[in-house]
Amino acid sequence: MGVENLIKNAVDAIDEPKGKIYFSIRDKGNAVVIDVKDSGKGIDMKFKKDVFRPRLQHKKARWGLGLSLSKRIIETYHKGKLTIKESKPGKGTTFRIRLNK
Repeated sequence: MGVENLIKNAVDAIDEPKGKIYFSIRDKGNAVVIDVKDSGKGIDMKFKKDVFRPRLQHKKARWGLGLSLSKRIIETYHKGKLTIKESKPGKGTTFRIRLNK
């Protein structure tokens, strides 16, 4: 469910008809690292600390729970970590999930 919400968020961030979502999954010894990268609007990093807060949204008719729910699922139930690896306005965002083995 955590990854599903990241995908939905990525789809919402993409305005262009040929937007892309990339996945990278790597074994890092004692952990698995999953990067979810989109070609969407990106996030101004001055809002980085607010991205995972509930109710932060940019579309009408949305609950604004997607990223906060993803973070809670990944960190509370899977004992992992969800962070923003990088983001640039107009260039997209990469979220990183780290799950310990």
